[in-house]
Amino acid sequence: MNRKIKILLNYFLGPVLFVVLSYSLYHQIINQANVYSRWQQILGCYKSWPCITVLFLMLVNWGIETKKWQLLIRHLQPINFLTAFKSVLSGCSVTMLTPNRIGEYGGRILYIQPQNRIKAISLTIVGSISQLLVTMAMGCIGLIFLRIISQSGSNVLPILPHFWGNILIYLSVSVTVLIFLFYWRISWLVKVLEKVPAFNKFTKHISVLDEFTNKQLVHILFLSFVRYLVFVLQYVLLLQALQVHIPFITCYWLIAVFYLVMAVAPTIGFIELPLRIGALCTILQYFGNNELAISSAALGIWLINLVLPAVIGSLLILSIKIVKDSNE
Repeated sequence: MNRKIKILLNYFLGPVLFVVLSYSLYHQIINQANVYSRWQQILGCYKSWPCITVLFLMLVNWGIETKKWQLLIRHLQPINFLTAFKSVLSGCSVTMLTPNRIGEYGGRILYIQPQNRIKAISLTIVGSISQLLVTMAMGCIGLIFLRIISQSGSNVLPILPHFWGNILIYLSVSVTVLIFLFYWRISWLVKVLEKVPAFNKFTKHISVLDEFTNKQLVHILFLSFVRYLVFVLQYVLLLQALQVHIPFITCYWLIAVFYLVMAVAPTIGFIELPLRIGALCTILQYFGNNELAISSAALGIWLINLVLPAVIGSLLILSIKIVKDSNE
């Protein structure tokens, strides 16, 4: 690689990423309606035990993701927990600037040996598919739950007519089944592509996918499920702290539907706040009429789970060499 390009990547990409991310997030926040009122609501409960628990669960959330990344990447090279944690946070910073967080691998592979980086991309995809599978499955159950309680006579989700509600459920379940089959038989992808000569150069980079056993896939899926429980619980606790009184079970499945919407909606991390607020308020409006508190919860979780790790990750990128010299 040209030396000038190496210098540009090593010494300018990190600072530019940090500046762009920080500037974008700042304007995203200050341009929100009633942002001061929302911020005051969050500050008003930050000493309560639910809010403190939410902050603690942020560490649990990314700790689980770090362990999952360790399990995935050990097929290429073993890394310790701290390095894996830095890798995950660096991925958070890059993914905030890409649609639906598809750029997550761009930050994570910076901590992987250069010769393994392309292969590591396929491993990040396995982790993302496992998390998407859990989100879709739980979201489908949430939709069915809402359908059941709406038929009990309560005024639930009138914005979703019976016909279109059924279509949404059937479509979501079908997509979830397809994702499940793809995840469980991901090694088939390698075997099929190996038979096509045109993909020979490509298959050598994804051949690592053929090494996963069913036990390992179950383990990764389990970690994704536990992580899912953590960030759903964060929402439930913060809503309670902000005086949005919705029964726990109902609130859990409402948040499951919310995450289903966020999983399929086209978004970019650093400008997705209005969509998050709009989706959460729409889903919860028939169960809790405190719209300011609901929108404050969406803002709080966005800051805690996405913005804070992304900013830390961008600072970590400043401290590493993205492209190493050949003699290093």
